[in-house]
Amino acid sequence: MLKRSVTAALVLAVGFVLGFVTLAFTQDKPPATRAGLHQIYAAAKSLEETQRHLERAEHYFGGHRAKALELVKQASGELKQAMEFAKANPPSGAKAATGTTPATSAPPAPAKQ
Repeated sequence: MLKRSVTAALVLAVGFVLGFVTLAFTQDKPPATRAGLHQIYAAAKSLEETQRHLERAEHYFGGHRAKALELVKQASGELKQAMEFAKANPPSGAKAATGTTPATSAPPAPAKQ
């Protein structure tokens, strides 16, 4: 009797876990917004600071400092392109700030009886 109860409980537990996992994977993702741009700006600032540190470094480091500086400059360029792309192509879920009031729609027509 105990073995049957444990088996039934185990089957129910596995069913619940699989149900919740399936539910979690099938939920729609929230629409993309421009709020993530602040992360790009923060990364760009960090790369600028990194570039300054690398330029001021006195040791040669066997060419690795120069290579790192080149890669930081390349990454900065990529971030600039990402920001330009984000400004030119706002996400479909985000509303563009135009500074104008949206037009109001006409009220629905009365139903015929």
